[in-house]
Amino acid sequence: MQGKKGAAGDLPGGRGAAPAAGGGSRRARSAAAWELARRQHGILTRRDLLALGYGSGAIERRLAGGRLHRVAPGIYAVGWPDLTPKQRWMAAVLACGEGALLSHRSAAALWGIGKEPRDCVEVSVRRRRKGRRAGIKVRARPSLPEGDVVLRELIPVTCPARTLIDLATVLSSRALERAVNEADKLDLIDPEALRAALENYAGEPGVRPLRTLLDRHTFCLSDTDLEVLFRPIAAAAGLPSPQTKAGLNGYEVDFFWPQLRLVVETDGLRYHRTASTQTRDHRRDQIHTATGYTALRFTHYEVRYEPAHVRRILELTARGLS
Repeated sequence: MQGKKGAAGDLPGGRGAAPAAGGGSRRARSAAAWELARRQHGILTRRDLLALGYGSGAIERRLAGGRLHRVAPGIYAVGWPDLTPKQRWMAAVLACGEGALLSHRSAAALWGIGKEPRDCVEVSVRRRRKGRRAGIKVRARPSLPEGDVVLRELIPVTCPARTLIDLATVLSSRALERAVNEADKLDLIDPEALRAALENYAGEPGVRPLRTLLDRHTFCLSDTDLEVLFRPIAAAAGLPSPQTKAGLNGYEVDFFWPQLRLVVETDGLRYHRTASTQTRDHRRDQIHTATGYTALRFTHYEVRYEPAHVRRILELTARGLS
């Protein structure tokens, strides 16, 4: 919460606040107001204040005295008029009423995987009437499942999977890819889990472009299919037939040419999801290199859809090893 806390009895409350019996004492009312303001990032609604026992006159006096600052009709910031991003988001959600939550680019900003439009908060409401609010883009989504709504920093927001699906309806493919990458880096959801989650959203807007993007990332051939496709590429590059699934330095390697001391590994993803995976593969390659082998990595996608690139790299490598 921003600003200085006032003296006991000079404050107001919000969602879930219950009035003290008989209006309660001034001290108890103030304590309840401050606790609610803390939970709501320093944002309170008129309904909150009335429920806590503050009358219209008391609210107006606090507005006039600078203890409250009007953010929107019926929405107040406690103690300080300049809002942080979290306060802006909480104010927008509270302004849109019950069943409101951050979505789309504002949800992405809260999750740390994207930026929201300038001077606009994107909110979804789980009801048919969405209303109008200045500075807020409101979408009526009565069929949005309860399971897609979570709390982050105590602010209702779409879950990472739903956020990325929504983003796919408003972002370019490149910007969407950046968001997926960021979600992966932050361990919010990895590409394979996201691809599996899309099965629960079949037919919804955003699923098709996101699935297309993820198929490039998560594309994976079976071992048999991979070998069938890779062997001709290696042969066209002038390499002899490789050993497959051979043991080397305590690891099982995908393709191995003992006479060239060459190892080729293939990855199912265009990039690695986690730091631990990257570390394991990095150390694996280090050990092969330290023991005098050349280690190359290609993705399954490259083998299937970019054979010319794979062939070129193999040709250059073989030339250097000859």
